[in-house]
This record gives sequence, structure tokens and C-alpha cells, in this order.
Amino acid sequence: MAELLIRTLPDSFVDSEDAWVPVPLHWLRHGDRAFNQSHLLARSLVKHTGGSVCPLLRRTRNTPAQSGQGYRLRAENVRGAFSVRRRQKLPRSVLLIDDVVTTGATVSECARVLKEAGIDRVRVLAFARTE
Repeated sequence: MAELLIRTLPDSFVDSEDAWVPVPLHWLRHGDRAFNQSHLLARSLVKHTGGSVCPLLRRTRNTPAQSGQGYRLRAENVRGAFSVRRRQKLPRSVLLIDDVVTTGATVSECARVLKEAGIDRVRVLAFARTE
């Protein structure tokens, strides 16, 4: 997935200031799956770009599965479900990594939380987007 995604990105898309932040899974869901697909994608992407993965977000509650739901329900599901892991110095710019963006509710909530924490610029990079 990372190799396909890298081939389609314009050279100017990746900024050296970007912290590559994967969308987190709740620890219960991560335990069921034994992996976080967004984190694996981010890790593979930085091998090609020279960036670094920064697990800046934490999922604070286990939300219901989003599949089959419209934007309104998805947005309600993820509202308040993320927080920023406090660090001494936050990056100025974040590249939020997700595998699939459907309605955008999850990445929108992640971006809101990151911006509220003081990050100036949040961009999203996903392998696929549904229509």
C-alpha cells in the first residue's frame, strides 16, 4: 500500500516538518486485531520519505464499528474519542495517516483535537477514499 501511495504523491506533498501521525485504535480493538493498519502504513511510508512516525494521538474510548453508518452517526461515534499524548514540544505540522477515509468523520475529529492542542497545520494522507 505504501509503495502505491508514494508513487502517486507529488514531491511537494511531503514536508520535512511534518510529524507522521497514524489514526490510533482503541487498545481493545488493537488487541483483537493485533495490529493498527494506519500505524503500519505510516511506518512503511516513512521508510520511503525519511520522516518519522509520531504516535501523538490516543483513542480514549472504544467506539462502535463505523461500517454501514452515515456521516452524522460516524461523527457522533468519534466525538471526544481522541486525545493528544502530551509531549514537551508539539510539532508545528502533522500529516495524519489513515488507511481508508469514508465520510471523513474520524480524520476530522483527529484534526480538531490536534488543532486544539496547538498544532498549526494538519493534513491527511490516506490510501483510499470512498465515494
